Amino acid sequence: MDRVYEIPEEPNADPISSLEEDVIRGANPRFTFPFGILFSTFLYCGEAASALYMVRVYRKNSETYWMTYTFSFFMFSSIMVQLTLIFVHRDLAKDKPLSLFMHLILLGPVIRCLEAMIKYLTLWKKEGQEEPYVSLTRKKMLINGEEVLIEWEVGHSIRTLAMHRNAYKRMSQIQAFLGSVPQLTYQLYVTLISAEVPLGRVVLMVFSLISVTYGATLCNMLAIQIKYDEYKIRLGPLEVLCITIWRTLEITSRLLILVLFSATLKLKAVPFLLLNFLIILFEPWVKFWRSGAQMPNNIEKNFSRVGTLVVLISVTVLYAGINFSCWSALQLKLADRDLVEKGQNWGHMGLHYSVRLVENVIMVLVFKFFGVKVLLNYCHSLIALQLIIAYLVSIGFMLLFFQYLHPLRSLFTHNVVDYLHCVCCHWHPRGRVENLEPSFDVEARQSIV
Repeated sequence: MDRVYEIPEEPNADPISSLEEDVIRGANPRFTFPFGILFSTFLYCGEAASALYMVRVYRKNSETYWMTYTFSFFMFSSIMVQLTLIFVHRDLAKDKPLSLFMHLILLGPVIRCLEAMIKYLTLWKKEGQEEPYVSLTRKKMLINGEEVLIEWEVGHSIRTLAMHRNAYKRMSQIQAFLGSVPQLTYQLYVTLISAEVPLGRVVLMVFSLISVTYGATLCNMLAIQIKYDEYKIRLGPLEVLCITIWRTLEITSRLLILVLFSATLKLKAVPFLLLNFLIILFEPWVKFWRSGAQMPNNIEKNFSRVGTLVVLISVTVLYAGINFSCWSALQLKLADRDLVEKGQNWGHMGLHYSVRLVENVIMVLVFKFFGVKVLLNYCHSLIALQLIIAYLVSIGFMLLFFQYLHPLRSLFTHNVVDYLHCVCCHWHPRGRVENLEPSFDVEARQSIV
């Protein structure tokens, strides 16, 4: 059974049910203009052009190190983007020399965007006509707190357009966390130590910041889709706004703290940051090794063990890149075919934010007490306080989303309040026992007397 994520906003269900199951027949899905594909392509081209422009400026000014790092971050993310699109579309098994050539010159997203637009225009011209090739898709949906199974027909063209959308969603995450995050961090660092803000660097940082925010927002949406693959997910404007504010505050405060910490300690900060990244990178592999499970061999058809290992390493690198700057909203599980833990793990989320909060406080304190006054003309204490408050506010928006705005919060066995209540109850009885011990000793002494 084929699956597609693009389904109508309203089910418009007919009261026709099958005899064996309570299946509601939904209306055929409507195709919408691929705004997300155009926006992702625009971000990719804008960030690439501004990065190459800054490489030219650094080369002209004989700033070799700045040029090398800027070009390296651009090349690494661009290559990973091309590989992601080729993998999702399975181009290696198809005869498409033009597409492969465009990927070879790092313009794969452009040709894919043109293909999606052509597919959309074809659907628009044939609107109202029945397609000869269709497939049935079923998903659950919560209506008035009750699960309803909805079935609808999906045409081949609509399924192809949906595949383009899903490919660009994953591409945006690759670009955001493997390219835009290191690029934005490094350009902020260069700006801080050089005390110059040229227009080209500002444009590059703006594109990188938008790319990171967009990728982090999509990360939450894709995490919900992966965890609840059997359900029809619908996010309203309020939910998207809450996620965007949460992710923007979390990432900007985290990256600014990393930049200030690096500018304060210079090369001495590299071992700390590298160790932090390596711990995140090898954590899933250590859990996989301790579990004694076998490597999954059914991730993709016709994949050898080497191909499977390459995919697992790529997924792990992306997972580490996401968790280095923000919470990934998923817990990687290499022994599973889906590669993720589908349960709502409050403990993993709480541990991540607790560790990151301690790290941020330590790095901010290092900047406050050891930061050079020449770096900024502002009060270091005020900057440190504002960054920590911004990170705490992002945690508040995260808790708000999971407690009140999550589209499938009714399926949670425990919500945020329950988890916090359990943590408080874990400490409260211990405090009561400690408080009762002195009174018991006094009563014992009185009885002995």
